[in-house]
Amino acid sequence: MVCKELPAKKTPNAMQQLLFPEMQELKKPLFLLSNDDGIHAPGLRYLIETLRPVADLFVVAPDSPRSGGGMSITITNPVTVRLLRDEPGLTEYSCSGTPVDCIKMAFSQLLGNRRPELVVSGINHGDNAGINVHYSGTMGAVIEGALQGFPAIGFSLCDHSEKADFTPLRDHLIDFVFKTIAVGLPPYTCLNVNFPKTNRFLGTKICRMGHSRWTNEFARRKRPGGGYYYWLTGEAQDLHPEDASMDTNALKEGYIAVTPIRLDMTSEGLFEVLQQVM
Repeated sequence: MVCKELPAKKTPNAMQQLLFPEMQELKKPLFLLSNDDGIHAPGLRYLIETLRPVADLFVVAPDSPRSGGGMSITITNPVTVRLLRDEPGLTEYSCSGTPVDCIKMAFSQLLGNRRPELVVSGINHGDNAGINVHYSGTMGAVIEGALQGFPAIGFSLCDHSEKADFTPLRDHLIDFVFKTIAVGLPPYTCLNVNFPKTNRFLGTKICRMGHSRWTNEFARRKRPGGGYYYWLTGEAQDLHPEDASMDTNALKEGYIAVTPIRLDMTSEGLFEVLQQVM
């Protein structure tokens, strides 16, 4: 299987008119936004700035960074929320819980009878390609959105810096959200979109999730008073560095990698084998 390269995108206004010609007469679509870098993260602020002209935004994001939270939920402590902004077209809450808690809280307590056309998470500082999907709080929010029955998409940029430049992403962000709504997603699926760190993308490729693992994951340090402590670190090891179908390799080449993610992890190929031996 080889990555499929998409045709050149249309401008945001042209795309909106093509997909939603009635938008001039009707109210804007509602998007539910979250992330794992926290409510004040530059990536989320840029996402809000970019999408606000084309959609009503309801934001529920962690009150502090929750990177690496995956699909974790809070079960041993109460979860609190705080309303930060409520104005036409934009409502923002901070939440003491995880990204998944944020999505659950939005649907359970905050949105009321309103339902979003799309759940959007990001923009993450750092990529979520390959195995990172399983650890990512950014994708945790996306997966929870899909579990709630809504189309969901996550955005990440291969730049961990707080001063990362998100401006090359602007038109692509608008393009992807409206295409996702127009195309629709099957139940129990979502989209993982990763942008390489560059001012000019070579294009967009539809890719498989890269096969990778983390090695040397803990660094040992000696305590001044004796004994040791361990700091989570690690190095990403690409298991198929020459496979052009993987998102990790598309990013290395300078392409935007779009990976459809299936939430049902059942290994159907093992059915027949297990039925014979179990």
